[in-house]
Amino acid sequence: MNLRLGIIVGVVLAAGAVVDGRAILLRRAAEEEFQRQAELAKLEADRIRAETVLPSAKTMPRGGNFAGTLQQFGLSAAEVNDATAAAQQAYNLRQLRAGNPIIVGRSVEGALREINYKIDADRMLHIVPQSQGFSAEVREIPTHTEAVVVSGRLEDSLFNAVEDAGESAEVAMRMVQIFGYDLDFYTDPRRGDTFRVVLEKKRYEHGETAGYGRILAAEYINGSKKYQALLFHDPEGRPAYYTADGKSLQKAFLRSPLKFGAPVTSHFSKARFHPILKTYRPHLGTDYGAPTGTPVQTIGSGRVVFAGRKGGDGNMVHVAHSNGYETYYLHLSRIFVHAGERVEIGKTIGLVGMTGLATGPHLDFRISQKGQFRNFEALGLPPSDPVNKRDWDEFAAVREKWMPMMEQPAQVQAQTQDSTSAPAR
Repeated sequence: MNLRLGIIVGVVLAAGAVVDGRAILLRRAAEEEFQRQAELAKLEADRIRAETVLPSAKTMPRGGNFAGTLQQFGLSAAEVNDATAAAQQAYNLRQLRAGNPIIVGRSVEGALREINYKIDADRMLHIVPQSQGFSAEVREIPTHTEAVVVSGRLEDSLFNAVEDAGESAEVAMRMVQIFGYDLDFYTDPRRGDTFRVVLEKKRYEHGETAGYGRILAAEYINGSKKYQALLFHDPEGRPAYYTADGKSLQKAFLRSPLKFGAPVTSHFSKARFHPILKTYRPHLGTDYGAPTGTPVQTIGSGRVVFAGRKGGDGNMVHVAHSNGYETYYLHLSRIFVHAGERVEIGKTIGLVGMTGLATGPHLDFRISQKGQFRNFEALGLPPSDPVNKRDWDEFAAVREKWMPMMEQPAQVQAQTQDSTSAPAR
C-alpha cells in the first residue's frame, strides 16, 4: 500500500514538473515574441521617422529670385548656391512665376531633404541633396482623374453659379463654348436657370483640384427650354457635341460675335434715327455695347475679304463664309487679321472700339446672305451634320453611360484613372 502511494505521488510530482516546465517554455516564448515585436515596432518607428518629411512653404515674391527665396527658409549659403546651380541645369529659373509655391522639406531632426517648386498644375521642379551637391529634375505631379457631376442654379450669372458650386470659372467658359451656338450667355440666361455637367476633374494625391479634363455631358435649362450636350466625335474622328437624339450642337455660326457677350443697344432696322447724322436711315446690323478692348470673334469659319479703315465704318473686318454668307465687324479699335487670311470659327479678329461714326464704344455687327443683309437676332443658323449612321451604336453606348449620371447628386464620382492613363473616348 505504501509502495503504491509512493508511486502515485512520484507520478503526480513528475507530471507537475512537466507542466511547470511547459509553462516556463511558453512564458519564455511569449517574452521572446514580445521582445521581437517591440524591436520590429522600434524599427518601423525609426523607418517612419527617417522617411518623414516636414514641409514648409512660401510663394515666389514678385521681383524675387530662386536663391533669395531659398535663403528665407534658413538654408546655408552653400546649400543655396548648390541647389540653385542644380535647379538651373534642369529648368530655366528666369521662367519662375510670382505666386507659385516653393516647398522645402526637412527631416524630423531638421536635415534638408528636398526642395520643390511648382511650375504649373502638371509639373514641379524637384531638388534633393546628394553626398556632394544636389540633383534636380522636372517631374510630373501625380494626379488621378474622376468623372463627377456638378450642378447649380443661377441667381445672376452662369459664372457666379459655377463658382458657388465650388468650381472654377473655366467650367463656365467651357459651357459657354458648348452651348454658344444656341444661347447668348449675356442676354438669354435668367434667374432660376439650372445647369448640370458631367466632367473630368483632375486631383492631386491629397485631394486638391489640379484642373479639368473633358466635359462629357452637360445640360442647361433656360426657362422652359432644355439644352443637352453629349461629347462624341464627328465622322472625321474630331471631338464634337451632340444632342441626346444625335443632332449636332455645332452650327455654321456662333450666336454672338463677342466672346463674353454684351447687351444689344440697337437692333436691325429699316429706318433708325442716326444719333450723329440726325436722320432716319436703315441700320443693317446689330449693335453690342461693350467696353473698348473687348475681344471680337468671327462667328464662323471663312476668309477675310477686307481688314482696315473704311469711312464711317471705322476699322472694319469683312469675312466671307460658305453658302453665300458674309459678316462685317465695324468700329474696331484694333484689327488682328489681314485680307486673304483664312479664319476659323471663334477666332479673335479684333477689339471693340469707337472708330468711324460712333458716339461710344460698341460693335456694329452685320450679316448678309447672297447680298441681302439679314437680321442676325432672328436668323435661324444652319446646323452641322448629325451623328453618322454607322456610328449610331457607339453613340448610343456613350449616351447610356453618361446621361444617367445627369440625374445623380452633384460631385458623384463615376470613374478614376491616374495621370498616366489615357482617358476613354
